Amino acid sequence: MSASTRGRDLFKAIPGVLISIFFLWYTFKGISYSQMRSLRFEHPAWILGVVAFTFVGYTLRCVRWTSMMRPTGARFPVCARVLMVSLAANNILPLRIGDIMRVFTYAGDLGASPSVILSTVILEKLLDIFTLVLLFVATMSSIATHKLHMVAYISLTISTGGLLVLLVGARALQPRVAALFQRFEQNPKLAKLEHWIMLALDAVARIGIAGSLLLLAQSAIIWFCEGMIYLASINVFGIHMDRVTPWLAVSFANLSYLIPSSPGAIGPFELAVKTALVSHGAPGSQSAIFALALHFWLLVSITGAGGIIFLVHRVKTHNHKPLMKEIETLPTELP
Repeated sequence: MSASTRGRDLFKAIPGVLISIFFLWYTFKGISYSQMRSLRFEHPAWILGVVAFTFVGYTLRCVRWTSMMRPTGARFPVCARVLMVSLAANNILPLRIGDIMRVFTYAGDLGASPSVILSTVILEKLLDIFTLVLLFVATMSSIATHKLHMVAYISLTISTGGLLVLLVGARALQPRVAALFQRFEQNPKLAKLEHWIMLALDAVARIGIAGSLLLLAQSAIIWFCEGMIYLASINVFGIHMDRVTPWLAVSFANLSYLIPSSPGAIGPFELAVKTALVSHGAPGSQSAIFALALHFWLLVSITGAGGIIFLVHRVKTHNHKPLMKEIETLPTELP
């Protein structure tokens, strides 16, 4: 990767940083320093719950990805190391470099081709997005008007049906999707979209119906643990909320990662969590500070765990090549 290419990549990251700054300003405008200090640990024992559900949730993410990679023969220790390192890289590097590293940098460690790894990454993202959409639709009805409740439940039904069709009928969908794309005038972007969709369907087909249903169950448990992190955190600070609020905050916060911003969704995350809490009666200042504290924990814990795993593996394998040198050798686009 040339110096000019690195310069262009840096330039591409600047808008994301500016977006994060704007979201942070909008989230914390009008909040004084004294209000920031007012949020305290009311029930510190719940910190154990935050730590425990973080550990269990991300361990299950590693288990789920190992299940996706099982047809390639990849084992849990390698999959867990690669996944945690990629998540840490996503939190500190722009342009989702961690996912690209998972596909290319660690293909040799996983014993699989980049295309096969990419298919599992796409499937992983689809499972997470589908689960979050289901959670979002289920919880948004708590803040929607009465007229929108029926729309929310219909959307929930359609989303659930679509996910089940994907998981159970992937093999039957492959020729139909290929035939659908053949009806359109071909262009590079459309061809790339077709390629990625076919990769995801192929990954599901290789796993099989039983394996796909297992992935669905694992995804549900993973996001249950994520919700419990939010619930435990709310209890740590003694914020009085109803039972829906943590799950609404989970859906809002994680869907905010779809907004282009700096690594780790700094800014959109805080505003999303604040919005969820305020919609259920929490003070704006308390909600904003809580969102910042929760995001700090998630970024530090996941990035720290991934960084430690990365360094320990480097020491064991006597690999002294700088990380940035490895990143410079990454292809400019996904296969």
